[in-house]
Amino acid sequence: MRTKIAIFGGTFDPIHNGHLRLALELKQHLRLDEMRLMPSHRPPHRDAPSVSSEQRVELVRAAIAECPALQLDERELKREKASYTIDSLISLRAELGEEVSLAWAMGMDAFAGLNTWHRWRELLDYAHLVVVGRPGFEVPAAGELAELLRAKQGPERLLEEQSRGAIVLPSLSLLDISATSIRAQIARGESPQFLLPDSVWQKIATQGLYRPH
Repeated sequence: MRTKIAIFGGTFDPIHNGHLRLALELKQHLRLDEMRLMPSHRPPHRDAPSVSSEQRVELVRAAIAECPALQLDERELKREKASYTIDSLISLRAELGEEVSLAWAMGMDAFAGLNTWHRWRELLDYAHLVVVGRPGFEVPAAGELAELLRAKQGPERLLEEQSRGAIVLPSLSLLDISATSIRAQIARGESPQFLLPDSVWQKIATQGLYRPH
């Protein structure tokens, strides 16, 4: 049986229950051998996060400390350049070999902008794409991404049958929790408790993260 590994990348600024629940549900729903969270170091598609990469990784580590089903992958922090997904997938494929089924997981909001990513047409040469619905975002109906879906979308069993090359849209949906909203709440002196793990909120509060300077 083919080993199946998925990567969920993002700024995780901060990591919250929407990220974590999605990662865990994907692990279970797709029967993955590994589900890794990969914090980006220098995200090229948005402003630099307001806290350091090391602090964001510390929050991810705290979030999954009690969840052995999820792992942390820190490879993007070891590259002193922009965190391009294609570079991470090339690195992972070289490390894992040709037969492991590798998937990059993302929300529909991220997929909607995929055609602005660096070398985006090459991503499927190294991995599958697993795209999860998000409230307020529809499957692209026209343009380059719609064409890509028509050519590459397939059933979940392709993750077992192929090591790369398919786009899968599992019947899951992201919780409607926003890291932007969480940051705004903290900046206003409000509590985001129950939107993220207590271990993460405690570290944010103790270190004074996301507070106005």
